Amino acid sequence: MINYLYIAAIISIWLSLLITIVTVIGGVSFIVKQLRSKRLSNLVPLATTPSVTVVVPAHNEEKVIQATVRAILNMAYPHAAVEVLVYADNCTDQTAARVRALQTQPEFQNRCLRVIERRGTGGKAGVLNDALKVARGDYLCVFDADAAPERRALYFLVQKVLENPERYAAAFGRNKTRNYQQNFLTRCINLEIICTQRIQHTGMWQLFKIGRIPGTNFIINRRMVTELGGWQNGALTEDTDLSFRLMRAGKLIALAHRAEAFQQEPETLFAYYHQRKRWARGNYVVILKNLGHLFDHTPWRVKLELVYYLCVYFWFSVAIVCSNVLFVINTGLLGLHWAVPQVGSLVSLNGPLAYLFLINWILMFYLYLLQMNIALASDYGQATVTNFIYTVVAYFTYAQLFIVVSVMALVDMVRDRLSGHHQTKWYKTERF
Repeated sequence: MINYLYIAAIISIWLSLLITIVTVIGGVSFIVKQLRSKRLSNLVPLATTPSVTVVVPAHNEEKVIQATVRAILNMAYPHAAVEVLVYADNCTDQTAARVRALQTQPEFQNRCLRVIERRGTGGKAGVLNDALKVARGDYLCVFDADAAPERRALYFLVQKVLENPERYAAAFGRNKTRNYQQNFLTRCINLEIICTQRIQHTGMWQLFKIGRIPGTNFIINRRMVTELGGWQNGALTEDTDLSFRLMRAGKLIALAHRAEAFQQEPETLFAYYHQRKRWARGNYVVILKNLGHLFDHTPWRVKLELVYYLCVYFWFSVAIVCSNVLFVINTGLLGLHWAVPQVGSLVSLNGPLAYLFLINWILMFYLYLLQMNIALASDYGQATVTNFIYTVVAYFTYAQLFIVVSVMALVDMVRDRLSGHHQTKWYKTERF
C-alpha cells in the first residue's frame, strides 16, 4: 500500500513539475518581452474610442462603494463614452445612498452615473444579465464593489481588444491586494495573487494565447456576450463558465497586463474559507459541464484548459494528500524509531522509492520558490526579504488550506446533487 502511495505521489509531482516549468518559461518570456518593448509613460490616443458601460454589482458594500465608484469616474477615458451602472443588489445597508451622494458632488454631476436598486435573483450573474439588457456601450466593463481601478485601467483594456477586435472578445487586467499588510492571511493571499497573475496568467497567454475572465477588472464585447446568451444565472463562478463558452466559440480573452485594479481580500479565515469554497464549487460545476468537450471537435484551447483544471482540482489534490499521508506516517515512525530502535522508517523500508520521492519533493519546493521569486521581482515593491520569508512559511501552512477548501467544496457539491438542492446564494465577503 505504501509503495502505491509513493508511486502516485511521484508521478503526480512529475506532472506538477512539468506544468510549473512550462508556465514559468512562458511567464519569464512574457516579462522579458515587456522589458524589451518601449513602455510609454504618456497615453497614446486610441484609433477609436468605443463606448463602454461599466457595471458594478454591489451587495451591502457601503464600506467600499464610494472609493470604487470615485476611482471609476476618474479613469482616463473620454467621459462621454463611459456609462456607469451601480447595482445595489438586495441591499439592506446604505450602498445606494452612498453612490447617490457622489452624484450630487459638482465634479460628477454631468457624468452618466446610475444607481439601480435591484430585488432579483441569480446573484452576480443575475445582475450582469440585467445590466446587459439596458447597457448602451459597445463593451461591458465589470468592477467588483471593492476593486478600485487604477486611473488608466480602462484605457489599457480597450487598447488591448482594439489590437484584434474580431478575435479578442474580451480583455482582462491584473488585480492587486490593497490590504495585503493587514495580517498573515492577507500577505499569503497577496503572494498567491502575484504568482497567479505574474507567472500563470502571463505564461498561459504567452505560450497558448489562453486567458480567463476574472470576476473583476475586465471588458467584454456586448454583442458577443449577448449572442452567447449572457451569464449563467445563479452560477457560483460565472466568469469561468463564460470563459469556456467564449473559447468554444473560437474567441480569445486577451491579457491587458497594464490594466490594474486594487481590491480588498478577506482578512479572516472564516471569510476566506467561504469565498474560496464558493469558487471551488463553481469551478467543479464548470469542469463537469465541459468534461465532454475533451473528446469532441471543440478548439484545442478548451481541451488544454480542461486538463489544467482537472490537474489543479483533482490530480494535484490527490498528490498533496498522498504526500501529507507519507509525511505523517514517516514522522510517526521516526519518532517511534528513536524510542524503539527496532521500528524502522519508510525511508529504510522503501529505500529507492522513498529517496526518489524526497528528491522530487525538494525539486518541487525549489521550483515553487523559483516561480514565486520571479513573480515578486516582476512586481514593483514586492521583492522583499519579508515576502520571501512569508513565501517559505506559506508553502507549509496557507497552501495546505487549498486541500481543505477543495475537499469541502466537493462534499457540498455531491451533497447538493444527491439532495437536489442547488445553492445559488450570493455569499457576502466581509469588508473592512
